[in-house]
Amino acid sequence: MLKTAPFSTRPLYLQVRDLLVGRIAAGEWRPGGTLPNEVDLARDLGVSPGTVRRALEQMEEERLIHRRQGRGTFVADHTSEELAIRYTNVRNSSGVRIAGQVARASTGRGPASDLEQKRLRLRPNAGVTRIHRVRLYDDTAFMVEEVSLPDSLFPGLADQKEIPHRITLLAQQHGILLGRAEEQVRIALADEQTAHELSVARKTPLLQLDRVVYSLDGRPVEWRLAKCNFGDEVYWTEMT
Repeated sequence: MLKTAPFSTRPLYLQVRDLLVGRIAAGEWRPGGTLPNEVDLARDLGVSPGTVRRALEQMEEERLIHRRQGRGTFVADHTSEELAIRYTNVRNSSGVRIAGQVARASTGRGPASDLEQKRLRLRPNAGVTRIHRVRLYDDTAFMVEEVSLPDSLFPGLADQKEIPHRITLLAQQHGILLGRAEEQVRIALADEQTAHELSVARKTPLLQLDRVVYSLDGRPVEWRLAKCNFGDEVYWTEMT
């Protein structure tokens, strides 16, 4: 039975959505697993099927579930290619999203810098895991990434032998449901190390992508600073 706060002004369907999201986050329904049907959920929660339907529609918009006509409602599996690449806005000349292959990667950890504290909303001396990656497309280095992840959300990450290269997969491993992302785009000049890794001259203008990915409840999950040297690739955004 759904318990609501006595003076809550939040619409009932969003309260149902919050409860169902909490159950998914707790592992009651695993990625790829099936949710009960609307009627059973409504009976279990003591609300109308219409309220449950609106909650599920909201969750589908958030890419937490997907529904198949005649088959049921399934928890989204973020290891799927469609969802794993959801935060990638770099596309090839045909408009296909590309993340590229990781050619080199190194990992370390330490206290968060002032900028990491600001971007990830961390307290002073909070720990972060840092990942440095070089990505290839068509055997050519086109992106250098510096990624920072809070130790509070990813404990022991720096000690893992293999770390997923996509935040969607990493978050799913740690039971984190992802929501929106914010990305700032500007031009930056290649420093000596980046120029070497991208095989360009020092001070070559590069596209810099400064992105923060948030959990569904609004916590910063990942800060990525990427510097890109594009050939035929483009940075693609859609406005609706």
